[in-house]
Amino acid sequence: MKSPLPVRDGVNATRLRLPAEGPWGTALDYMLHRWGHIDPEGILARFDGGEIVGMDGSPLHRGTPLEEHTFIWYYRTLPPEERLPVEISVLHRDEHLLVADKPHFLPTTPGGAYIQESALVRLRNALDLPDLIPMHRLDRMTAGVLLFSVNPATRGKYQVLFERRAVRKEYECVSALDPSGSGAGAHDAGWAAERFAAPVVVRNRMEKRRDYLLASVVDGQPNAETRVSLERVGGPADAPRALFRLEPHTGKTHQLRVHLAGLGAGIMHDPFYPVLLDQAPDDYARPLQLLARGIRFRDPLTGRDTEFRSRLSLQEAPA
Repeated sequence: MKSPLPVRDGVNATRLRLPAEGPWGTALDYMLHRWGHIDPEGILARFDGGEIVGMDGSPLHRGTPLEEHTFIWYYRTLPPEERLPVEISVLHRDEHLLVADKPHFLPTTPGGAYIQESALVRLRNALDLPDLIPMHRLDRMTAGVLLFSVNPATRGKYQVLFERRAVRKEYECVSALDPSGSGAGAHDAGWAAERFAAPVVVRNRMEKRRDYLLASVVDGQPNAETRVSLERVGGPADAPRALFRLEPHTGKTHQLRVHLAGLGAGIMHDPFYPVLLDQAPDDYARPLQLLARGIRFRDPLTGRDTEFRSRLSLQEAPA
């Protein structure tokens, strides 16, 4: 459902579904019921300023009956945000696509405490591209190649590629090893070389509730699959590390992090897996060692095989 309000400050207007019935006589009554304890004057000012509109773009007023509209749109009041000390770069741009190198710590889209400080809003504002839309997502803690649609007229042709799993993604990650090979869950370089002498394919069923941070492996038909290949082992003698190439066939939330932890090779600096750590401020010196290295697909407009590669690197990767 297309918003009748344009993007403002890089952010889409918010859509609200009004209830079909209830003790509220007007749309204003309902909004004051929902958010009047937070900003009643701001809600009144939006109605008076014509900033709350119906599906056809017509502004609502204080007396607009509740039943007159099913959906309304309005601009949220954006809280102040401190700029994250990371930068996003553009790898490619044409009339249809924009490909970015997303840094660690920057979310793909607005949400929670991050609105202006998201890859989407930063790029919309910096490049004056209000129609920009991401074709897929990367976790806030994951860096790398991120594909955006620039042109609404051709967006559907690229969306179909993702729906049909016709896009190949390649990731890299770094896992810490234990040179002693002792202790519960400790694995040394020899274990890594033997365990991953050939690529390992992990298949299982994963579920993640919206109200819980972690994803879980459960019984049932597999819905998550990742191919894991050892690239090299190296690093200091007292702190060896392994670099892996990851090729996911599916895209479940936290899939790569869960699969590596399940193999006994949890990704370095992961605060969730295999052990959930206490919440702490972001440590920009210790980003999650997971990078979306590349993305490949046959371009639906040109018919050519197309690939984009990240220029970023993982700081803990063994030489």
